[in-house]
Amino acid sequence: MNTDAFTAHESNVRRYGRSFPAVFTKARGATIWDEAGNPYIDFLVGSGALNYGHNNPDIIAPAIEYLVGENILLSLDMYTAAKRDFIEAFVESILKPRGFSYKIQFSGPTGTSANEAAMALARKYTGRSNVMAFTNAFHGMSLGSLAVSGAESTRELGGVARHDVIRVPYDSYPNQTFDSANYIDCVLGDPGSGIEKPAAIILETIQAEGGLNTASAAWLTEIQRICRTHGVLLIVDDIQAGAGRTGDFFSFEFAKLKPDIVCLSKSLSGSGSPFSIVLIRPEIDIWKPGEHSGTFRGNNLAFVTARAMCKMWSDRQFTADVERTTVNLQRHLDRLVAKFPKFIEQKRGRGLMAGLKCRSQAGVGRVHDVAFENGLLIESSGPNRDVIKVLPPITITNDELDHGIAILDSALQEQADDD
Repeated sequence: MNTDAFTAHESNVRRYGRSFPAVFTKARGATIWDEAGNPYIDFLVGSGALNYGHNNPDIIAPAIEYLVGENILLSLDMYTAAKRDFIEAFVESILKPRGFSYKIQFSGPTGTSANEAAMALARKYTGRSNVMAFTNAFHGMSLGSLAVSGAESTRELGGVARHDVIRVPYDSYPNQTFDSANYIDCVLGDPGSGIEKPAAIILETIQAEGGLNTASAAWLTEIQRICRTHGVLLIVDDIQAGAGRTGDFFSFEFAKLKPDIVCLSKSLSGSGSPFSIVLIRPEIDIWKPGEHSGTFRGNNLAFVTARAMCKMWSDRQFTADVERTTVNLQRHLDRLVAKFPKFIEQKRGRGLMAGLKCRSQAGVGRVHDVAFENGLLIESSGPNRDVIKVLPPITITNDELDHGIAILDSALQEQADDD
């Protein structure tokens, strides 16, 4: 394994290469191979950017056809046939069946681009500067997104002060007995609270990087009611939890939310190609032409693969398979929690965005290393990195899922034996 080029020339900021010391060359479905031919089951999936697996043939085939046809690849925000086809497919396959009528803003290639645009629009629409954000949140690496993220190590990046953010407790933080929604309602309605009304509340329904903390339907519904009552916009950051990760296309469907603004990225393209959009309630879309911009808003290859992804959601067989995979994964994790009670504290997450909260950060690190040595890519999350994050492709086969879980089981068993 030759990694000299990386160690000699790549910045010290690299992370995953250190965590998974192999040189990868090929990928298909839920399996990737290194240059020595060793296979690995992928429970990392590009940190949630490959929900539909590697090189999904239903998504890649139209991309190959598009590439060989001398078609447009970059178009800024000009009109192209590929962009029109994506918009029509997204409206017909995703929005209309769910009763949504959002306008679509093409904000830039990354999730943090979408979040920045959403918060800028909320501030413009309301004329207020503050945004209310939650403990243990993570919203991206640009300055505005860093400001509304919860982790101290994240907020310190960038080297400038973070202003115009009100930090409030997430659902069940710090414990089950504290009603954070009632607290938010109280401080927003009390002129003596010292907390100014924000432009928006931004939230993740599942805090992926925060440790797979999961908001209940009741709490989310109450936050939406609070926003409506106090004239505050509700922004759902569905960048990692959306695009099918929880089993539904949007992670908030189970709570029957209708957010004012929704941010999507990561697996939106279905292929790993950078792509993000902001969904905006029509009456809030007060942008002036060119007021928010970005060179890479017109990634036409992403439009092509995203269109193919959208059409999959009109296939009942596909959605039924995702439901079965969700049940299978949750059953596996329940068994692991019961088998290793001295090491695993609880199961977290929802659907196919799952995690195992463990009692030892060091133990999680050892489980990660042993799993990798035996052919499984998996990572940790949470402020203390003590949650094993389980993100298989939503298209994973039963055999691949069972094999990946068996490797995780073996790594957990080795840790239990050491203890």
